[in-house]
Parts: sequence; structure tokens; C-alpha cells
Amino acid sequence: MENSSGQLWFCLRSKPKHEHIAAKVLRMEYGVEVYCPQIRYQAASRRGAVWKTEPLFPCYLFARYEQSEMQVKVRYALGVSTIVRVGEKSAIVGDEVIELLKAGMGNEELKIMPPKFVEGDEVWVAEGPMKGLMVVVTQVMPAKDRVRVLLEFLGGKTTAEMSSSALIKKTMHPMAVR
Repeated sequence: MENSSGQLWFCLRSKPKHEHIAAKVLRMEYGVEVYCPQIRYQAASRRGAVWKTEPLFPCYLFARYEQSEMQVKVRYALGVSTIVRVGEKSAIVGDEVIELLKAGMGNEELKIMPPKFVEGDEVWVAEGPMKGLMVVVTQVMPAKDRVRVLLEFLGGKTTAEMSSSALIKKTMHPMAVR
């Protein structure tokens, strides 16, 4: 767990929505190695599909430092709420855990989750004149970043071609699309 310099990975709890602030302060002001994985995904909003970036572990980040030298500075750094503890000791995260996380994220701190549709997916139209309608994907055309959908319109069924970016998977709450 400990590397040759005596540094260990610790789990830190940040103040709500302050993971990025804590990470920046620890890196820039204290030279601490930080791992704060984030995901970027498309979500529905009142103005259509938008890209959101959120931490993979809300209110948590990982920092590697020598405990005896940096514990107090890390604990009171801007954006940090506390150092996660197990009993009376700070929780140590193994190097192998961080490496597994990095491998899963593609060795980056930001992983973009592109919308992926398959035939048969029920999706909401998030923008355009058909905003709010639920449709079914009938064909995926990845070269054009478009899909063909089946929709019920005026009592009949018809197909239409739409941009993938205008659609949100049915798992989203339909009220978020309106």
C-alpha cells in the first residue's frame, strides 16, 4: 500500500458539490496527488438535451500524501469536509483500488458516457417540435449519429430520422423533458 516515499492514498469527504474545488486546492496549493473521477453524460432539461458533468463518487475524492506531514493541511483545505475514518484511523485506500478505478475510467479523471441506443429502446424526444414524445428506436445509424424511430402520430404509426443527441433514454423521468 505504501510507496517508496511513504505516501498513501486516503479517502476524503468533500463539502457538497465541492469535489473539484478540494481537488484543485490540494493539487495547486499543497502539491498533493489527487484522483477525483467524473462522468460526463447527456440529460434532459427544459431546453432539450444538455451535457452534465458529475463526480463518480459525489462528495468523495482520493488524495495521496504522507500522513505525518500533510494530514492537518489536507483536513483543513478549502472544499474538504473531513478525512474518512475507520474507527480511530484514517481510511487508507490501496494502490490497487486506485489503479482499478483508473483502468475503468480509461486512465482519465473524466469519462464521457456517450448516449448509446439499440433497436427497441424506448426514448424521449428532448428537443425540437416533437419534444416530450416517447418513441421507439427502429434503426441506429452511427455514421450519421442519427437513429430512425417509430412514433405514434395522429392515430397512426410512422417513422422519422432524428439526431441521437435529441433523444434521452426512457430511464429519465418524463417530466424532466418537458
